[in-house]
Amino acid sequence: MTVVLDHTIVPVNDREEAVEFYTRIFGFEDLGEAGPFLAVRVNDSLNLDFRQSDDFRSIHYAFAMEAGEFEDAFQRIKDSKIPYGDGPRTQDNMQGPGITLGSQGDGKAVYFKDPSGHLLEIKTY
Repeated sequence: MTVVLDHTIVPVNDREEAVEFYTRIFGFEDLGEAGPFLAVRVNDSLNLDFRQSDDFRSIHYAFAMEAGEFEDAFQRIKDSKIPYGDGPRTQDNMQGPGITLGSQGDGKAVYFKDPSGHLLEIKTY
């Protein structure tokens, strides 16, 4: 059996704002309420469940995608005037994409933050 991550709980300042952001930037599907969470479908094997919280640390989430999807998402980031960068320590230098290491080796990547301050990465190999 192949093991995959089925869902994860993402603490956020505002659940509705998180759903709007992730559906607009990534094109994820809004699943609505899932118990105490608002959820989005990333793909056919992963959901993000947003939990409202005022007390959490920023987490890094990296999303690998095909080249065309990467370019589309990067354009939506730029169109939304979201600060971005070419590396995890330079996530707001407005340069990039950069080349960084991921699960499949080196790939083109852009780093930016969501409205709750989580460090996000989009990557293509």
